[in-house]
Amino acid sequence: MIDIQHLEKYYDKKHAVKGISLTIQPGEIVGFLGPNGAGKSTTVKILTGLISASEGNAFINGFSIKEHPVEVKKSIGYVPETGALYESLTAWEYLELIADLHYIERPVFEKRAGEFLELFGLSEEKNKRLSGFSKGMRQKVLIAAALLHDPPVLLFDEPLNGVDANTALVFKQLLRRLSQRGKTILFCSHILEVVERLCTRIIIINEGELVTDGTPEQIARDTGHASLESAFNAITGGADADAKAEGFMQALKGLDE
Repeated sequence: MIDIQHLEKYYDKKHAVKGISLTIQPGEIVGFLGPNGAGKSTTVKILTGLISASEGNAFINGFSIKEHPVEVKKSIGYVPETGALYESLTAWEYLELIADLHYIERPVFEKRAGEFLELFGLSEEKNKRLSGFSKGMRQKVLIAAALLHDPPVLLFDEPLNGVDANTALVFKQLLRRLSQRGKTILFCSHILEVVERLCTRIIIINEGELVTDGTPEQIARDTGHASLESAFNAITGGADADAKAEGFMQALKGLDE
């Protein structure tokens, strides 16, 4: 379970997160959406303990991010949009390191790591150094590392960035199975089609504030739009897509003249 209470974050004079409060129950896959700079990644980083909140608090699996940061880290699996890996290690060695940090017993580690690498098509690459991995391959290793200790709460910030279509399909099916097992899943993505099909609930923030919360169908209906994509554009004050495209074409036309 994730319980966020009046979360605030300031960067000097910039008010990045403005009093966000929300609760995500076990078994939910919640899409956490917003335009660039809305405060999504800042909120997720606060939940992971990578940065501290200016005000407010949040509880992960019952543990306060302020008072019990180590217990919080034990309770989460986190996949960032671009994660730093120890490039001198092989994929297997990196997963071994993660297993040791979580005190996973050796037989359990070997079984899980082997299954994850097979699932993501990396079995033949497991003894190769991460420095030689593509962006998509690195992302697969990060996903495997996040799931290795079987945490109750999963935080994904653009986890499919650079991942091939087949792996994305496997990952989405895996998330559905994990939610059925009672995992609490927060999923940040700019790919609205994926969010609409995968998530049981959508939360949209804009300029640091929570602006809507509901199912994709509810949000589209309440805003009078046919899809989550058009509803999101209207809620966050996006420009008219047709007008923008036409303006771009006119600019190209002007260059050709």
